[in-house]
Amino acid sequence: MRLPAQLLKGTLLRRYKRFLVDVRLGTGEMITAHCPNSGSLLSCNIPGSPVLVSRSDNPKRKLRYTWELVQVNGVWVGINTLYPNRLVKEGIERGTIRELQGYAGVRQEVRYGRNSRIDLLLHNERSFCYVEVKNVTLVEGGRAYFPDAVTVRGRKHLRELMQMVLEGHRAVIVFLVQREDAHAMAPADHIDPEYGRLLREAHQCGVEVLAYRARVSPKEISVCRRLPVQWERLNR
Repeated sequence: MRLPAQLLKGTLLRRYKRFLVDVRLGTGEMITAHCPNSGSLLSCNIPGSPVLVSRSDNPKRKLRYTWELVQVNGVWVGINTLYPNRLVKEGIERGTIRELQGYAGVRQEVRYGRNSRIDLLLHNERSFCYVEVKNVTLVEGGRAYFPDAVTVRGRKHLRELMQMVLEGHRAVIVFLVQREDAHAMAPADHIDPEYGRLLREAHQCGVEVLAYRARVSPKEISVCRRLPVQWERLNR
């Protein structure tokens, strides 16, 4: 997936009110940009970090700029949560995500469960595969973690995926790690132990858990390789 052309370099000053960030551009200009990520962005929200922002000429937009990437320990991290569904769909269509091949079509944002929408619904004539996509930006010691904050909504999604399995459908959760310094994936028990418990329960119930790493650069982001999921709890 190609990123918007001519991303602007800057330095992160602060993030506040969840969806706002102040950035100093390379020209010295100070701007306020939209943060397209409602998570805590733990480890990616450090003042002084290099960032890249896109600029829109749409006169109807309240904020002209959007925060796209941040550099952490020399690695670019994709923080825009509007991209993971598109990236996973692209990874399926290109054959990179081999576990999700063999379906005739794919639909996006389909209503299911209790007032929810599934990110991707793969389908054949008589079968369905419900795919929930999660964006991952937190990496500690080479291990990617999800979530980066307590997530009641994420727990709801796990319960709904389990219900799909009980109804005879295939259900998959894909953790997309938008940074290249991760070598494995694990539930963030130290942040949301209840989510970790439910993820393990869902896995035992038959929900398939996949983790894929993306290659992130200032020009494009693409799904590149599968990561192992490590289930053991770490003593912290």
